[in-house]
Amino acid sequence: MRASRLVTLLFTLQRRRGATAAELARELEVSERTIYRDVAALADAGVPLFTETGPGGGIRLVDGWRTRLDGLTAQEAAALFAVGAPQVLAELGMSAALAGAQAKLLATLPDGLREHARTVAERFHLDAPGWFHTTQEVTQLAAVSDAVWTDRRLRITYRRRDGEVERTVDPLGLVVKGGTWYLAARGGERILTYRLDRITGAEPTGEVFARPEGFDLVKWWAESSAGFEATMLRTTVRLRLGPRGRRWLAHVTDAEAALRALDGAGPPDAEGWCVVELAVEDVRVAAGQLVGLAGEIEALDPPELRVALYEAGSALAVHNQGDG
Repeated sequence: MRASRLVTLLFTLQRRRGATAAELARELEVSERTIYRDVAALADAGVPLFTETGPGGGIRLVDGWRTRLDGLTAQEAAALFAVGAPQVLAELGMSAALAGAQAKLLATLPDGLREHARTVAERFHLDAPGWFHTTQEVTQLAAVSDAVWTDRRLRITYRRRDGEVERTVDPLGLVVKGGTWYLAARGGERILTYRLDRITGAEPTGEVFARPEGFDLVKWWAESSAGFEATMLRTTVRLRLGPRGRRWLAHVTDAEAALRALDGAGPPDAEGWCVVELAVEDVRVAAGQLVGLAGEIEALDPPELRVALYEAGSALAVHNQGDG
């Protein structure tokens, strides 16, 4: 446990070149006393560390010193090669950087770990977008990502349903969700989400901005996504589903909402049917989705959903009668 923490501390200092004990303690989630003990252990092992007092001081590595990567475990080395986002890195113009990093890693690994890393890379691949996903044209990714890296303010042109608008924003981070790029950006006092394929122009203003203190992109995205889903899925319908209807529910409605509904389903009856409560955008949208379950669904509530499904089924029957 301590050996792993020492390696993490070493790489943290190598990445940051210097930090206070309090900063390191927060990042590694240990006490400051533990940080000082670990720093002493690294120094005893020959790592060239020194401390500076006063404002701007802290624990630092000697400039230019870097460690080799031969302290990696097999799982750590394999994890670096199992990064399944080559398309994302290619779109960011970082394919060469990934290839270079992996080449350096292979050159420094012992023989056993080198083969293990190659084995994982040959046998596992992540293709994140769902089936039938059409890649959106993202023309401004290079300009936006450059502004994200350098904390440069942007003037963007954003396409909405009612036309294009211009915004001046502080780009804080990029997120890829289901193969679609999103920008988290601050405009005034608010942090909003922009789809990259709807940004038709992005020009730097020449100004550098200060990032919000404590901003955590991963945490913000999780909270923002949850809020968006709660806003979109604002109506609950009550359904009775057959066995095949349960299996196909996630294919015709929001997948996560379907899984939540099925998790809370009542016990199946003698025919294998069960009652679920499903969060949907509205009754009209739900009817268009649920009609795909055909004879495997019965709408219990609200009544207007039952009417909508009956009308859709009747129209299908009228237009698809057999010749005989």
